[in-house]
Amino acid sequence: MVIKVFIANQSGSTAIKKKQQDVLGFLEANKIDFKEMDIAAHEENRKWMRENVPGEKRPQNGIPLPPQIFNDEQYCGDFESFFNAKEDNGVYAFLGLTPPPGSKEAHQAAIIQNGEIPEDKEILENIGENKTAKDEEPPHQMVDLEDAEEESRKPESPPDGEPVEKEDKEEEEPVTEDEEEHPVTEDEEDEEPVTEDEEEVDES
Repeated sequence: MVIKVFIANQSGSTAIKKKQQDVLGFLEANKIDFKEMDIAAHEENRKWMRENVPGEKRPQNGIPLPPQIFNDEQYCGDFESFFNAKEDNGVYAFLGLTPPPGSKEAHQAAIIQNGEIPEDKEILENIGENKTAKDEEPPHQMVDLEDAEEESRKPESPPDGEPVEKEDKEEEEPVTEDEEEHPVTEDEEDEEPVTEDEEEVDES
């Protein structure tokens, strides 16, 4: 199968020249074999192109403009169809070709046909294994976090050598009724009791 691109090398339209160059440049960059079919230099090419473009793809005036793309005699599309296929990573399907292995289009084709990506299957399995390993981690890590929180809530012990302050103060002794009526002053506390000998000396 050969891709045929119908172009007009001597076209006076800048827009047409740009579209033709975009198509040809993409095919060359992706090493897709194609054949240029100049409709300006060869009337038979112009006639064949006009006869084989489907009626629904023709413009209102009925004359299709280049570039027009065919796979042998099978019509692929015009530039707008080619551009949309390129944006959707579907140029090979647009051209009726098998996408090369490893390309994005090959992955998409595998998903549509088989529901899996052959080359990336191993990568996806590794991702799944890593996720499973994380889910199956032992719960001891959670326990360690809880223990750390409990330790942080405990009061810190003072450094070695410093006295530990008692939170509870010693209870004061209750004051009796006699002490309330006759409170002891500081002078009374300092006076010494008088003995019997001292009393006799005073009387003499």
